[in-house]
Amino acid sequence: MPETIAFSGHVKHVSVLDEEGNADASLEPTLSQEELVRRYVIMSTTRAFDRKAVSLQRQGRSFTYTPFEGQEAIQVTAARLLDPKDWAFPSYRESAFYLARGAPMSMLFTYLKGHEDGMAIPDKTNDFPLSIPVGSQIAHAPGAAYANKLLKNGKIAIAFFGDGASSQGDFHEALNFSGIYKLPVVFICTNNQYAISTPRMMQTASETIAQRAMGYGIHGVQADGMDPLAMEHVLSEAFDRARKGEGPTLVEAIAYRFGPHSTADDPKKYREDAEADPWRKLDWAVRYRKYLERKGLWNNDVQAKLDAAIVTEVEAAVAKAEEFKDSPSQMFDFVYPQMTAELQRQKAEFSEVYGL
Repeated sequence: MPETIAFSGHVKHVSVLDEEGNADASLEPTLSQEELVRRYVIMSTTRAFDRKAVSLQRQGRSFTYTPFEGQEAIQVTAARLLDPKDWAFPSYRESAFYLARGAPMSMLFTYLKGHEDGMAIPDKTNDFPLSIPVGSQIAHAPGAAYANKLLKNGKIAIAFFGDGASSQGDFHEALNFSGIYKLPVVFICTNNQYAISTPRMMQTASETIAQRAMGYGIHGVQADGMDPLAMEHVLSEAFDRARKGEGPTLVEAIAYRFGPHSTADDPKKYREDAEADPWRKLDWAVRYRKYLERKGLWNNDVQAKLDAAIVTEVEAAVAKAEEFKDSPSQMFDFVYPQMTAELQRQKAEFSEVYGL
């Protein structure tokens, strides 16, 4: 593993696949061949979405975007393990999670073009819209988990956030509250090595983020976040503990943010390109593909067909998003449950001036 990863004897670290795609038989999850392949297809599709989203922003066809390349295994695994009616509270970097939960790709492209309609979450899932403030969504998950516990409905809640957000007060308050009430909630911290431009080693003196769980009396575990099988092992165990009433889990998923913090960021100002080289060897697109090939489930011909199908899917989603139209006067409609007289006056004036 790259030297930037910090392990601790205080917490368990889980990694299943080595660089050559060999699996630790003692930790290898039991998944059907269909599901193993399905995970690869979904992760490949989300990566293509991610790269297209960056390209659209660079072309001036959409707005600021936060790439997730390198973190797909974390988000897709969580999405596949959750019940549709479990509650999820993503941060601003979880587009892969939405796609894996069945959200239309065109919906996300629509959102990136500045239309709030693009965050109209499908009714079939209890997923909250992505959260732009750093860490605020972490405290929402225990609230939903507390309600689930009172209702005894067997549902759990999860929150996604980055290593930088673990330095926010919301993180500590959420873990403390969850520990006290033994809530059915799982906190998924994606440690992608950087809080914008600040390396993890400079934003906390804690040897790992996972060990912080001990201070709140909850379970903490560290996982190889670029290993889909490791994430399957850790998250299935954490979700199961929550469903059984055994309390919260803090999962620190180790990954690397291959791209910038956002399309408004220039990572060349704070890190060398060569830093990513050892991480590329750990990328799921390398290791997990080798794993599937060893099982006879994948080959170059199948890959070529998938690549072509994904290009068609992504381009169709972009075309649909670019056809979407709405009125900018909508900005007046949802400030209050009922529009005030002053807002009605402003909307009328705005519509008259701009011919809407």
